[in-house]
Amino acid sequence: KLFFTDYGNAAKVERCDMDGMNRTWIVDSKIEQPTALALDLVNKYVYWVDIYLDSVEVVDYQGRKRHMIIKGRQVRHLCGLAVFENYLYTVNSDNLSILRVNRYNSTDAQSLARLANAKEIRVYQKRTQTAVRSHACEVDPYGMPGGCSHICLLSSNYKARTCRCRTGFILGSDGRSCK
Repeated sequence: KLFFTDYGNAAKVERCDMDGMNRTWIVDSKIEQPTALALDLVNKYVYWVDIYLDSVEVVDYQGRKRHMIIKGRQVRHLCGLAVFENYLYTVNSDNLSILRVNRYNSTDAQSLARLANAKEIRVYQKRTQTAVRSHACEVDPYGMPGGCSHICLLSSNYKARTCRCRTGFILGSDGRSCK
C-alpha cells in the first residue's frame, strides 16, 4: 500500500494500492494540515503530524482506533516523522531540534539534539525492514520487471501487478509492452 496526505480542499490521510487503484480515505475529519507520515509496519498503524492543529495522531490502516499521541506547544512546527520501537522521532523546524516522543506515554517527550538544517528524519535499522517475499514485479528471465517493458507496479497484493509506461509511451494491447 501507499499512504499519503492531502490538505487541499478537504484535508485527509489516504491509502491506495501501489498502482494508484483502490484509493481510500482513512482520516477525513478533525484534520487540517496533515504533513509528515510514519508507518508502524508490524502493528499496521499510521502516524501523522498536523501542523495546523499542533498535534501528532495515530490510526490503524482501516481508519479505526484513532487517538491523539501529543498536542500543543511542544509539537509546534514539526516536519518529518519516523517510528522505531516505542518512540516517534520528528524535527522541529523552528529550533531545528530532533524530538523524541514515547508513542504510548506522551509525557515522555524530549529534545535529543540540534541540527543545522534538518527537514526530514528516517530510522534505518535492520528490524524496521520487512522481509521481502517473491512478488509480481520480480525480474523475469528476459530482465523485465514483472514482464513489463517499462514500469511494474504492485497492485492489490504482492501477487498482482500493473504495467505502466514512461512519459511519451502508451501501453500496448498485451498490457505489458510500451509503444
